[in-house]
Amino acid sequence: MRILHTSDWHLGRIFHGLHLLDDQALALEQVMAAAREYRVDLILIAGDIYDRSVPPTEAVNLLDETLQQMVLQLKIPVVLISGNHDNPDRLNFGQALFASSGLYVYGQVTRDAKPLVLQDAFGDVYICPLPYCEPLTATELSGEKQHTHEEALKWQVAQMLAQIPAGARKVALAHVFLTGAQTTPDSERPLAAGGATTVSIDCFKDFAYTALGHLHAAQANSYNVRYSGSLLKYSFAEASQKKGLQIVDLKEDGAVEVETVYLTAPHELAVLKGEFQDLLENPRLEAAQDYLQVVLTDQAPILDAKHRLETVYPNILQLGYERLQPREEAQETRQRKGLTTEDLFGAFFRETEGTDLTDQEKELLHQVLNELAAEGRNA
Repeated sequence: MRILHTSDWHLGRIFHGLHLLDDQALALEQVMAAAREYRVDLILIAGDIYDRSVPPTEAVNLLDETLQQMVLQLKIPVVLISGNHDNPDRLNFGQALFASSGLYVYGQVTRDAKPLVLQDAFGDVYICPLPYCEPLTATELSGEKQHTHEEALKWQVAQMLAQIPAGARKVALAHVFLTGAQTTPDSERPLAAGGATTVSIDCFKDFAYTALGHLHAAQANSYNVRYSGSLLKYSFAEASQKKGLQIVDLKEDGAVEVETVYLTAPHELAVLKGEFQDLLENPRLEAAQDYLQVVLTDQAPILDAKHRLETVYPNILQLGYERLQPREEAQETRQRKGLTTEDLFGAFFRETEGTDLTDQEKELLHQVLNELAAEGRNA
């Protein structure tokens, strides 16, 4: 059986005010192209389908269109589970109806969960969906206190293994935080405000392959326990990461061979660092269309820096300073608070034009500001 493993689509994500749905749609086209090219028999989606529990209509429509193409057009069964960003009840809508078409949705954790039995040329393969489970949920369903995420996961796994014949080939998909796994700052939402949220890789020792979701960096925690990583880069901390999916060949004896297939983002995330004037006068053309975090190394703030740089780099999402200390920033703010509108405009004019306003221009500015103030009072 050949399996495509993906996760963490986060459909509907808004990144620094930018709606990423168009980029997500293009990335999903590449996922479907890989499914066709590699002739996969099964697609596993390991949680965080949506970015938030109540997704926008456009995100729901994109998921609907994508799953239709996978299941109805490509005729590939799909198994998906909820992650900590998903609303399990919303995701579960139509579960029984969809299963008849080859779409298997596991949003809710239940006390009577069963493995999904599929067949390949060598016989049965037991797919064990393990949707994201809070310790409190596991406690309520099991009737026994589950103090940690690991205890909750062990309860889920035990449920599944009790129903599977010894020696059978088993594949798990779960949305968890493995102990010792590589995290990405400012990217993954914590599973809980406190307490033990990580789980041991030993929880998956009985499975031929485990398809994980939650962490955005693709990684092999052992050869057969892997995070596929997120669909796109969702944090500037992910700028150096490569995004992709896993193609898993499950053999007759339960051994697996895994290949990583990389995706090409419609817009890369990049961090651009340098002095303002150099970035403006010597454009980094390779980054011109990227979604950018600009880090200026100037010693003092530059007036209207973002707007002026956008004439060269149209997709600046964040701009900051590397060397500007909080004390200097506070002093700059205090200085600006003591300036009149005319003073601020004069400083802006000097910065952009390289010369001061003439007396005639100052008088004209004074008249315009007075007229605007009068209109404001009379509005």
